[in-house]
Amino acid sequence: MQKTVYIETTIPSFYHESRGEPEAVARRQWTREWWDTAAARFRTHKVMPRDPVGDALHLALASYYRCDFLLTWNCKHLANASKFDHIRRINAMMGLFVPVLTTPLELLSSEDVS
Repeated sequence: MQKTVYIETTIPSFYHESRGEPEAVARRQWTREWWDTAAARFRTHKVMPRDPVGDALHLALASYYRCDFLLTWNCKHLANASKFDHIRRINAMMGLFVPVLTTPLELLSSEDVS
């Protein structure tokens, strides 16, 4: 049976923690190491360029948390049909869910568009 983990909001928020107390700094470092490992796999397999790291991190988070959609205006690295098969293959190799990578416009129904 596959195990699941509920990750409370302080975990991802510590990625951007700016407090300088030693405990906060240590938690920020551990959190970044944990998330950056997943993002690094996307860069290693050339799904995302080495820079910007943020794109790989967004994809890692959306994939890990099994988000149905990753909504973005970034059509170069994320909402890009020519990259989707590569992303799907790498996610399958890592055992990760594949979210739909799309822009807000694509989610609007025809009656929502004026």
